[in-house]
Amino acid sequence: MATDEATLIIRDVRPWGGARSDIRVADGRIVSVTATGAGDGVAGGASASGGAGAGAGAGARVVDGRGQLALPGLVNTHAHVDKSWWGHEWESYGGEPGTQGRIAHERARRDALGIPSEPVATRVLREGLRTGTTRVRTHVDVDLGVGLRGIEAVRAAADALDGAVEVSIVAFPQDGVLRRPGVLDLLRQAATAGADHIGGLDPSLIDRDPVGQLDGLFAIAADTGCGIDIHLHEPAELGAFAFDLVLDRVERLGIAPGRVNIAHGFAIVDVDPVRRRDLLARMASLGVTMTTVAPVRMRQLPLHEFDEAGVRFGFGTDGIRDLWSPYGDGDLLGIAWQYARAGGVVRDEDLTRVVEVATRDGARFVTDEAHDLVAGARADVVLLDAENPLDALVRRVPRSLVVAGGRVFDPAELAQRPWE
Repeated sequence: MATDEATLIIRDVRPWGGARSDIRVADGRIVSVTATGAGDGVAGGASASGGAGAGAGAGARVVDGRGQLALPGLVNTHAHVDKSWWGHEWESYGGEPGTQGRIAHERARRDALGIPSEPVATRVLREGLRTGTTRVRTHVDVDLGVGLRGIEAVRAAADALDGAVEVSIVAFPQDGVLRRPGVLDLLRQAATAGADHIGGLDPSLIDRDPVGQLDGLFAIAADTGCGIDIHLHEPAELGAFAFDLVLDRVERLGIAPGRVNIAHGFAIVDVDPVRRRDLLARMASLGVTMTTVAPVRMRQLPLHEFDEAGVRFGFGTDGIRDLWSPYGDGDLLGIAWQYARAGGVVRDEDLTRVVEVATRDGARFVTDEAHDLVAGARADVVLLDAENPLDALVRRVPRSLVVAGGRVFDPAELAQRPWE
């Protein structure tokens, strides 16, 4: 429980680009945000320990923000931190294209690359932390070849970072649900063992049994209380049909708002505006959310249509230097930039909204608590040498300092060579 006596003071920063303020932190949480120097008597300096003043404990650490922009920690709502080859020498793209080809190639190469393992997941989480990500929802492969080892590895990686990055786990059936007998049982085991969500994948194209796959997943959710986070790449009306099937089950079973998410959901931008409007209205009424990785070769989720309908969505990095693609560096702000640029987002209020989705609002995919620069919130603060959130986004400004759960990290000290 936080006290009023600060153990860390982040001095002279501009929360969301506003007035210069001091952020006081105790027990990993923000205890106050006040005008800079308001009665605390803390001396200047780039960084200092100690410093007397109101609300500052003896020996409180003081970090001088030098008037920089402060944002809440970035939130990655769709990652695959278990399956990167970050830390290995360059891995040439191999195998066949398409979903089936990528699955087969990954199965053939993953053991040689130590996928999944704690070191792999730790390297990816560290790289996200370096760029300001303090909360992550990650899909973790669960299949007959790895069982639940990937979940164990990701949990160990989160522990290795001592809670700096809060991690929410989706047990993900990358190789299909029904076409591999035993996968449903593994998903149930994962949910029973505490996975926050279970996943699904293209029920018509992968399992060729959309009703069977979804009935199996929703039965586990109903029995265990876990959520569902399903990959839907299926296009146009085939994908919209999958949306309908998901929404039917949410409604019939009375699944709580926020417990079911559709990832990718390419169909939502393929269908005509009236069909999209109706889908979004139904999603909003049932509290079904969406996540996007802002694919560069496709239309983006329409910002205003989602906000007007009241459908929450978040940004994710997807895979990072994995056997599906050599691209990705873990920088969630880069994904937000990609979404804004590809979607033609140019107005100030819309650029600000994109940053809100990448930080404050995205956190609801990982936690139920407030995630902002306010008293009571977990102390997740990112400093950037930028004029305002809009400037930080369009220039993809490097992070100067990251505070995660009240712990101070220098991005330069977290930097890793991708091949070491």
